Amino acid sequence: MTEHSKIPMPGATSRTPADGGEARRESLIERAGGRFDLNSFIAPPIPTPPAAPARQPVAPRKAAATPPPAPIPPEPAPAAAETVRHPVTDDAAPVAFHGKHHPVDRERLREQGLIVPEGTVTALLEEFRIIKRQLLVNCAQLRSKMPGAAAQRILVSSPHPGEGKTYCALNLALSIAAEKESEVLLVDADFAKPSILSALGLPGGPGLMDALMDERIDVAQCVLGTDVPGLWVLPAGDTTAHDSEYLSSSRTAKILDRLTEGAPQRIVIFDSPPALAASPAAELAKYVGQAMVVVRADRTGQGALDDCVTLLGACPNVQLLLNAAQFSPSGRRFGSYYGYRG
Repeated sequence: MTEHSKIPMPGATSRTPADGGEARRESLIERAGGRFDLNSFIAPPIPTPPAAPARQPVAPRKAAATPPPAPIPPEPAPAAAETVRHPVTDDAAPVAFHGKHHPVDRERLREQGLIVPEGTVTALLEEFRIIKRQLLVNCAQLRSKMPGAAAQRILVSSPHPGEGKTYCALNLALSIAAEKESEVLLVDADFAKPSILSALGLPGGPGLMDALMDERIDVAQCVLGTDVPGLWVLPAGDTTAHDSEYLSSSRTAKILDRLTEGAPQRIVIFDSPPALAASPAAELAKYVGQAMVVVRADRTGQGALDDCVTLLGACPNVQLLLNAAQFSPSGRRFGSYYGYRG
């Protein structure tokens, strides 16, 4: 075999410095380092900063003594608000009527065809039981809708005289007086022709108009008691030509509130003059929750009825009562059941 000798690359060998021994083969990196100055690409070393001297421990600084905060004076208690009682909305003590109790003439009631307390059940009594029940239901509904005591007041009127308004007002009052949880105050508001006292057989005395004309008179002291449980009567009082003007004054509201002060179970019925014959009916309509217009069958005309309802328009609830009807469209006969023997 032919012995081949390695051909050295230029600058690729090196010899031992001592004895000129065999050449040592250089690595690729060494050869590149010989030809190129690779050290120029190496960034100079960043000098290391000297170590900071160790900090000596510092003794804690004593906090300066802080004075305690000054005590805050207590706020003065608010002054008690003055309580103002309203005669209608507040739970005031009921107004007591201290008038002398007078007996009601039962015989006179029979002669006039009126309801007789403690009497037998009649068709008339049953009819007014139905009427009063509807009116009392309306009172309860109006009490939840309108403020004040207007819901406890009922005005009884008619278009013309002679249609039976006083007759119906008396029977209605006598029927409500029989209620177990209600009482009734019948007010004679027909100042020109009062008739409530004579119909019941009661004596005369000061009444509503006297309290309106004289501020020193307490209207509660003018109310008369009766021997019928739950029935009170307020006379009309003195006669004057200015009854409508007195009723339109601001004192009227105070007097009427006085009649029901602290007594939500008390119903006040006003027997007013005919609406087309005298003006007090229209004035009283401003203070009541409902009005009952009595019309006589086969006598009251449609035009008169319309005019009457218009005059009482200040009242939010106007109802009609047909009086002296000789027939019933439904054929009902009230009161006959209690006399039946089966």
